[in-house]
Amino acid sequence: MTDSSATADDSPASTSEPLIVSVSGLRGVVGTTLTPEVAARYAAAFAATLPPGPIVIGRDGRESGPLLAAAIIARLTAAGRDLIDCGVAATPTIGIAVRERAAAGGIQISASHNPARYNGLKLFAAAGRVLTAAAGKKVLEAYERLDAEAAGQALKPGRVEQFDPTAAHVKLVTDIVDVAAIRRCRPRVWIDCGHGAGSRVALPLLEALGCEVVAVGTEPDGKFEHEPEPTAANLAGLLPQIPAAGADVGFFQDPDADRLAIADAAGRYLGEEATLALCVEGVIGKAPGPLVVNCSTSGMTAAIAARLGVPCHVSAVGEANVVDRLLAEGAVLGGEGNGGVIDPRVVLVRDSAVAMAIVLERMCGGEAVTPVADLASALPRFVMKKTKATLTPATSGPGLAAGLERIAAAFPEARASRLDGLRLDWDSGWLLVRASNTEPIVRLVAEQQVVDAGEEQATAAVDAALARAAAALG
Repeated sequence: MTDSSATADDSPASTSEPLIVSVSGLRGVVGTTLTPEVAARYAAAFAATLPPGPIVIGRDGRESGPLLAAAIIARLTAAGRDLIDCGVAATPTIGIAVRERAAAGGIQISASHNPARYNGLKLFAAAGRVLTAAAGKKVLEAYERLDAEAAGQALKPGRVEQFDPTAAHVKLVTDIVDVAAIRRCRPRVWIDCGHGAGSRVALPLLEALGCEVVAVGTEPDGKFEHEPEPTAANLAGLLPQIPAAGADVGFFQDPDADRLAIADAAGRYLGEEATLALCVEGVIGKAPGPLVVNCSTSGMTAAIAARLGVPCHVSAVGEANVVDRLLAEGAVLGGEGNGGVIDPRVVLVRDSAVAMAIVLERMCGGEAVTPVADLASALPRFVMKKTKATLTPATSGPGLAAGLERIAAAFPEARASRLDGLRLDWDSGWLLVRASNTEPIVRLVAEQQVVDAGEEQATAAVDAALARAAAALG
């Protein structure tokens, strides 16, 4: 089983698919639950919570992006707000633009890994990070109060300035790695930018690092050639291109380029969970310090932290929660097991460019390129599986709470945590059941460390845990 939030096709969605509005942003099906008017209203609610100053706006490559951007720009400028329009840009690049331009906040138009029929808005605070839960709650309250009709004209309409923050992003990333070492080894990189915004930062970064590059999906037109979430099943058709190109490594970005999946030179999918673990060893090996991961991240990172003698703190799922804990603990690196790496030296946002640079630096630590397969084989061994269940009246609200209690009762030997949904821990393994923040589903994740009994027994333990949990959930 794999966890793919994308659906099997991009056929028209029914209006029963809800608009998901939360403290972390907004996401829905364009033309049904998400319209230009809804996006503009939500952006206006956000602007109402901000102090004076310009607002940065950007988008990933989705075909619906320009329509939503035009509606937002019209609504906000009519209300007198100045906008800094970055056009197509990666989500971490928008975070950098907010900070570089001392903006009041930022809006990224993106539905991340969802299929093309979706779009959404992600909101940024002046620090260049996604909003905290408290700030997001104020936006949600303002959205619910705000009249759906357009606001009246300001005495002086706002202005729109075009701005390209790519160079600033590339420089921040190259400043944290040994560029000379990477240039000396000149690794050959195969990359799929997924027809999203990733090419805007990935290609100039890889050029600055002196890599030989074979790139596909570089046109940010939203015409996805595969389901956009970078999972093994979705990328199976592309993996053979890596050895065919004679590449040393394969990189896969999601549409807004805040996540990175990796494959080795043979086209073997290492996965998103390996991304953070590979980066942790690279960063902590040079500058030891605390780490922060969310509660659905593989135990690989915690095992590496224990071996290196640094604390590994756990947050609830969600980028904002990871960043909150990262700042509180003074962590040197944070991230999520979905391939999202957060390096505070660059930006407080998950960043595929950061992940690429750190992994390439690790590969180029000697006179010749170290195969990424060798780096991955040295990681602690775990078996993880993910599945999901559609939310129904029986598994929503009180029904979900009751289901979680039934699951807890089904694992009396486990240690229970309710930091986010229900997490059960036992020796060398764990299970997490929680409602998604971005889709009407319940996610179930289980992991078991591979010990002397081998991978087969670990896999059996994971399968059994997921089956028992699914049966208890109902």
